[in-house]
Amino acid sequence: MGVYVIAYDVGTTGLKTCLFEIDKTINPITNAYASYNLYIVENGGAEQDCDEWWQAMCDTTNEIFTKTDIKPEQIAGISFCSQMQALVLVDKNGKPVRRAMSYMDQRAKEELKKYMAYGLQIAGANIVPLLKSLAVTGAVSCSVKDPVYKYKWVENHEPENFKKADKWLDVKDYLISRCTSEFAMTTDSAFATLLYDTRKGKEGWSKTVSNIFKVNMNHLPKIVKSTDMVGKVTAESAKQLGLCEGTPVFGGGGDASLIGVGAGSGAIGDTHIYSGTSGWVGTVVGKQLVDTSAMIAAIVGADPNSYNYFAEMETAGKCLEWVRDHLCLDEIGIFLKESKNVTQDTESKYESLYDYMSEVIDSVPAGSEGVIFTPWLHGNRCPFEDPNASGMFFNININTRKSDMLRAVIEGVCFHQRWMLEAEAKKVQTSDVIRFVGGGALSSVTCQILADVTGRTIETVNRPQDVGAVGAAAIIGIGLGVIKDIAEVKKYVPAVKTFKPNKANKPIYDKNFEVFKTLYKNNKDAYKALNG
Repeated sequence: MGVYVIAYDVGTTGLKTCLFEIDKTINPITNAYASYNLYIVENGGAEQDCDEWWQAMCDTTNEIFTKTDIKPEQIAGISFCSQMQALVLVDKNGKPVRRAMSYMDQRAKEELKKYMAYGLQIAGANIVPLLKSLAVTGAVSCSVKDPVYKYKWVENHEPENFKKADKWLDVKDYLISRCTSEFAMTTDSAFATLLYDTRKGKEGWSKTVSNIFKVNMNHLPKIVKSTDMVGKVTAESAKQLGLCEGTPVFGGGGDASLIGVGAGSGAIGDTHIYSGTSGWVGTVVGKQLVDTSAMIAAIVGADPNSYNYFAEMETAGKCLEWVRDHLCLDEIGIFLKESKNVTQDTESKYESLYDYMSEVIDSVPAGSEGVIFTPWLHGNRCPFEDPNASGMFFNININTRKSDMLRAVIEGVCFHQRWMLEAEAKKVQTSDVIRFVGGGALSSVTCQILADVTGRTIETVNRPQDVGAVGAAAIIGIGLGVIKDIAEVKKYVPAVKTFKPNKANKPIYDKNFEVFKTLYKNNKDAYKALNG
């Protein structure tokens, strides 16, 4: 018998609590999910309520114990995989001074101009702070969504709230503080502030970079490793969570750090592609490097001996969700009608609406009859940074069917993932076999399209939508000494499906991909005129 652990996957719109047994594999036992709000406010703001995160955590933790015979006293540890680059400012008692500013928040445009985007620039950053930041952190804060600009936005626009602030935390670090009353950030979250000195022997908060932005360093908490036990669940928190007082709480990591671990892509040279609400391409590398022209950097992850070369897109699976809500009214009706007609003696061949949508998409030939979709529904980061970029359907004609448009959405996401993959390949060696994870990997149709578009062999794992939680469980296992290290996690996460590229589709996708890449450049000024 192995050990039982609880991993919390804290996403943009909800929290999933997963109970695992770590034995020969990281085996899921049961889970529970609760949603919460994302508050979109004026001028590009995106906020979340910290109490809603905590309530979701409490509700789902209590719920999992109603689904299994495993008892709270059998839990060897808990940890987190969460969204990153939020700003959570708390007072001395750990109470938030305002709602958390999500990684999606784009309000700090003036702060970006004041501290970075002024004077002589390279890739949107003034050359003096850019060079200082690169020398110390290996990266640079040049996106309006970076946390330091949110921090300065609160200071400039909400001075009374800013005066109450005692510590600056990220999402999971706030939840750890609720559990343990300890203020800490794991190294990956500290790096994500881009105030972290990555130079060997100097790791920690950088006074040099903090001074660039006039950050109060007293606001920065202690830094811990992902595999460290930060503290233990307090009596008060244990009562709310339904756990035992004293349950060990491990640092965990952000989604960008742990999804690759949970995918079994934690060794140097491994590449994975993630498609959830957002999406990215990540390759594990042995040294820090940055491509400022493509907005790609090798970021600090959960493994102190390697880095994650990381290219991000803001909306991946969110595009399919948009399609479901706004284009699939007929399909929803057909799906519900079939579901309603299912009797006790028969079963619907569709487990969900997404299964039906996948069948519709698979009926359309590669290339979507020339229709191309751009998946920039909330701006974009890589390989270009532009909060004004938006989605479009390009090359629609009188014969275009809705099914063509549905397939074009999936192809558009895959085109963008190929664009990021090729941008990474200019600097590092990406792997021929890629682990594909996230909710997008649940569809075999999407997996095959990704293989065809990228020309790479695609592998998926069991429950690919839960790999972040698997990564957090692996971190607990390492912290407990059950798993040797992150590179060894692959043994605990075997591939279950493999998709080879269909060479017959290569000419079609190569042609459409070349057109896809021109659409941003040709419409950049129009995006600015309409959305700037």
